[in-house]
Amino acid sequence: MMVRGFLATPVPNDIAYSPATVARSIGEGLTAAGHKVTFYGPEGTDLDVTNIETCGLRPLAVSQKELDALVGTADLFENYRFALADTLLARTMLERAKSGEYDVVLFHHFESVLPLCPLFPGVPIVHVLHDFIDPIRREVIEAHASPNQHFISISDNQRRGAPDLNYAGTVYNGIDTDFFVPAKNPERENYVLFSGRITPAKGVREAIQAARDAKVRLLIAGSLSRSDQWYYDEHVKPYLDDKVLFLGMLGRDQLVKYYQTAAALLVPIQWEEPFGLTMAEAGACGTPVIAFRRGSVPEVVQDGVSGYIVDNSAEMILAIEKLSKLSRKKCREHAVAHFSLARMIDGYDQVLTRIVTPPSSRIRRPNAARSLQRKWSQIKRPLAKKTAAIAPIKRNKPTGK
Repeated sequence: MMVRGFLATPVPNDIAYSPATVARSIGEGLTAAGHKVTFYGPEGTDLDVTNIETCGLRPLAVSQKELDALVGTADLFENYRFALADTLLARTMLERAKSGEYDVVLFHHFESVLPLCPLFPGVPIVHVLHDFIDPIRREVIEAHASPNQHFISISDNQRRGAPDLNYAGTVYNGIDTDFFVPAKNPERENYVLFSGRITPAKGVREAIQAARDAKVRLLIAGSLSRSDQWYYDEHVKPYLDDKVLFLGMLGRDQLVKYYQTAAALLVPIQWEEPFGLTMAEAGACGTPVIAFRRGSVPEVVQDGVSGYIVDNSAEMILAIEKLSKLSRKKCREHAVAHFSLARMIDGYDQVLTRIVTPPSSRIRRPNAARSLQRKWSQIKRPLAKKTAAIAPIKRNKPTGK
């Protein structure tokens, strides 16, 4: 398994990067389920998996500031460095899989490896789709299509932009429902929360407007990259006061406390959100979600049970006013039932096994999710770090340089 060749997994605390979070959960979950998982990433990658391979690469950035500086360069070679790091890891994975060392290889960014895939027709290759599949992405994928490539969508809605890809299944992202929990003695505060990157697609401006019109406090938690500084300066900063507060990037321990005491999480997205981890996290804390009807929202939020699905800012304001009709207990129950780590790992276990197993030999293992839940509860700590390319390998964690 691999996420990126230029960023270690887990990523630095000031970088918001959901694919790495999900990949870590999958790698460690499959390892806990009894698979042998090798996670590829640069030095500093550290997960609880069978093996970690760095190929001698060092990360290109260890903070959001360094990442911004790299992304903002006008030097064409500097921009190529990202792809070159990815390609080294991807090529190594495919060569070792071709030799029989791995049963299947799993990539979290198809662009890291797509041109190489047709050159290894005997290797089962799986791409997890974390982004919205627009026409440009679809055309690129189709241009490099080969029968050995399979795709996992993270919501059914995500497939709409490319319905004819070789999909192996849809597996919803999972969260640690033993960490994201309701407060034992909640002291509910009169505020709504926005959690996510400060960028136009996430709808921070719309959240501010809805909260102001509903006359409730809004707390904004999220990362801000240099490329979106203009958006913050024009649409967020002018409205900051005692009713609209910007908290910046919060760690998990801090964020969960704000989830627990918020009246609701506002998700006025302006794009086709592929999944939206914040909605699942808030729900697991018993916090209802009010979200625009776009992307994965109808699959993640149960309207009238775990929150409200609305079509515009006016409806979001009305939804804020009727939050008392929702049960925080049912919000929690919905998240646990659909978006637990055990359910996600069971989904990947089934899909990957199906890909590498001849149809005549397939046997559905009973109660896989229940068995995983028992194994997962024994770990009892925040997810460790690593990725998957299912195959027998001896553990050999790098010491770093």
